Order: sequence, then C-alpha cells, then structure tokens
Amino acid sequence: MIISSVILENITEFIGRFHPVLVHLPIGVLLVAALFQWLSSKEKYQSLSIAVSIALFWGMISAILSCISGYLLSNSGDYDGDLISNHQWFGIAVANISILAYGLNRRKKDNIWVTGLMVLLIIITGHLGGSITHGSDYLFKAFSNSDSNAITTKRIPIPDINEALVYNDVIRPILTAKCYKCHGPDKQKGKLRLDMPDLILKGGKGGLVLVGGKVDESELIKRILLAKDSDDHMPPLEQPQLTKSELDLLHWWVSSGADFNKKVNALVQTDKIKPVLLALQSEEVKEELKLSDVPAESVEIADAGAIKQLQERGIALTAVAQNSNYLFANFVAVEGLTEKDLQLLDPIRKQLIWLKLGDSNLKDQMLGSISALSSLTRLSLERTAITDQGIGQLKNLEKLQYLNLLGTKVSAKGLEQLKSLKELRQIFLFQTSIKPEEAEQLKKIFPKAMIDFGGYKLQFLESDTTELKDPKLK
Repeated sequence: MIISSVILENITEFIGRFHPVLVHLPIGVLLVAALFQWLSSKEKYQSLSIAVSIALFWGMISAILSCISGYLLSNSGDYDGDLISNHQWFGIAVANISILAYGLNRRKKDNIWVTGLMVLLIIITGHLGGSITHGSDYLFKAFSNSDSNAITTKRIPIPDINEALVYNDVIRPILTAKCYKCHGPDKQKGKLRLDMPDLILKGGKGGLVLVGGKVDESELIKRILLAKDSDDHMPPLEQPQLTKSELDLLHWWVSSGADFNKKVNALVQTDKIKPVLLALQSEEVKEELKLSDVPAESVEIADAGAIKQLQERGIALTAVAQNSNYLFANFVAVEGLTEKDLQLLDPIRKQLIWLKLGDSNLKDQMLGSISALSSLTRLSLERTAITDQGIGQLKNLEKLQYLNLLGTKVSAKGLEQLKSLKELRQIFLFQTSIKPEEAEQLKKIFPKAMIDFGGYKLQFLESDTTELKDPKLK
C-alpha cells in the first residue's frame, strides 16, 4: 500500500508538471475568442461568429484541464500557499466564466460583458502565475535602477566586520541574492525554504541540507560544487551563479558550525577567509566572471576519453557557457596534485580556457605543463607555493587575460617576466611579495590591466587568532 501510494503521488505530480504547458492554451484561445466576438459585431467581420463558438469551446476545455493540472502541481509543496491559493481561485473563475460564455454563445444570447470580464480575469490570473514563477516584482523589474551589465555590484558595506553577525550580515545576503528565487517565501522547490534559520535547519523533501561543522554532509554546499551541467547543481544554470568569494564565505560558515547568532569575531578566521571578509567593507564587489575571455570562434568537442580520465581523478570540468565546447577545469577537490595530473589536461588544451589550481600543492617545476595550455584566458594560482623561479614559464600563455597570484611568494621582479602578455586585463596580487612602492611600476608594465593589490583596511582585534578558547574554561 505504501509503495502504491508513493507511485500515485509521483504520477499526480508528473501530470501536474504539465500545467505550465497547458496554461498557455486557455490564455491564447480565449483571448482570440474575445477578439473574434468583438470583431464579429461589425458587419465587415460577421463571418468570424462561427469561429467564436469553436474558440470558446476549446478555450473552455483547456481552462478546465489547466485547473486540474494546476491543482495537482500545487500539492507538490514547491510554492507558497497564499500565492497558489489566489492564482488557483482566479484560474477556477476563468474556467467557470469560459463555460458561461460558451453557453450564452450557443444560445445566441448577448455575452459581450461576460467575455470582457473573462479577459480581465485572464490578465489577473496570468499576473499571479507570473508572480509565482518569477517573483512578485517581475512585471516592473525592467524599470528598476539595476544595471545588469555593470561590472561591479553595489551593496551596503559592513563598517566593522568583526562586530557583524555572521549569518545576518554575511551569509543571509548571499542566500537572498542567489537562493530565494527558488527557495524563498514565494517558491519552495523540493519543499525547501532558505529564508529563515529554522526552515534552513528543517531541510526539504530530500532531508537535511545543512550539517554544522560538516561541509561534506551539507547538501547546501555539495549542490553548489556540482558541475554546472548537472541537474542537481544549484543555483540552476540559467540563474546567477555564486562567485568564488560567496562560496568561500558559505564554506567557512558551515565548516565553523553554521551558527545563526554568533559574530564574526567569535569564529576562527583562517588566512584564506580574512581577505574575503575584509572585502565586505568595500561598497563594491568585483565580479570575477565579467571578462570577455571566451573566444568567439568555435572549437570541436573535447575527447571523451580525456574527459573521463580527468573526472576519474576528481577534476571538475564544466562548460564556460551554454552551448559552448570551451571548458573550465577546477582542481578544488584534487588532493596531492602531481605533474602527471596536469599532463592529463594536454589532450583538451584546445578547449581548456579557464583553469583553477588555487589552494593546491602546485610547485614551480609543475608550471611547465601549464605553459603548454596555449588557449588559457584565465588562470587561478592563489595560495600556492609558486615563486619567481617558476612564474616566467607562463610567458607563453599569449591569450591570458586573468591571473590570480593572491597569497603566493611572487615578487615584482618575477611578475615582470610576464610583460610580453599583452592581453592581461586582471591581475590579483594581494598578500604577495610585491611591495607597495612597486605598484606604480607594475601599472606601467601592464597598462591595460586592473591590478588588485588588496588595500582593504581593517583593524583586527588582538584576540583574533586561529584558536578559540571557551572563557569558562580555566
């Protein structure tokens, strides 16, 4: 009985998911019927009166089917109850008035006021449906002041990051921007809401999504790290993706226990997360993915065997854009990086344009394998052991536009070895061996590049260490 009940639930939900397809039929057909009826009142278009009856009939049938499928879909629990209720009752009203309009038309009675009311109800029902799927502000979003093409995203800076509440001031804005559209008060895919602490801890249809202190067991993080073309990747591919800084902050919060009440200065601040926290004081957050570094020319699909070898090693491979064969390789999950691992990239060197090796045990002698990847436009080497002795091997990467050397031992003299790279547009040098007085000289060497030296100012408390002690313990 339990199994049959589950099967029945799955079947009804499957039928319900046809609602977005069916719902457009009554909208189009009934509006055409109303138009034809209005036109047929004029002598010139009286021949359309026959089509009115046909359009009203099929519009009525499709409206009834839309109500049934909509009701089944509403039982999935993926949407806010209040929004669903309003949309549902207006949809039922449309179905009923379409029946009335058809009946009056068949009896040759005047029903112009009925079709007028029907059009009004269709508009209201459609708007409520759009609010469910796209958000309550979708209609007037085009008139907002936001600039979708801006390179920087404005936000309210945090004056003192140490005194900020981790969840409310740091984590919640990320969830609001990237998760609420599907898991907020208006819509709850998978019966999951992420807009309130108790609902986050409750989880969704698939169980818990957050396990404090255990990143590997927290679906919230695991889904974000999945390949972008995976059906389970979050946010969905068509939605704005999390930046590296946002992912780092979420990872840090979960690994620190996922507390909803503590301040930033109550959690361990690693060398990796400190500069990310510091950046929250700035009014603008630089977006890493705004470079025009995807080649316009097409490239053939990468060898399937080579892709399989890389994935078996734990290297994440994703397409840099929809319908593109160009690839992004991320070594974030690879432990014990070796030169042999880097050599696995050689068969896909034509397709590989973005490469992330940050926080790995990359060494100078391994950079020779990277220098052969001539199609690279973006390279992330942050917090690795590379030095001036190895950095010069990258001078063959003539298409390189983005280079992240944050937290390395590279000096200004070492970076000068790359002066032949004329396409460089962004260079990140925070916490390197480059001295402040050498900044101007580097800007002359790389005049087209935005060189980020950090420069975020924050006075950390003396008590901020990487070890926390309970004050109650003596």
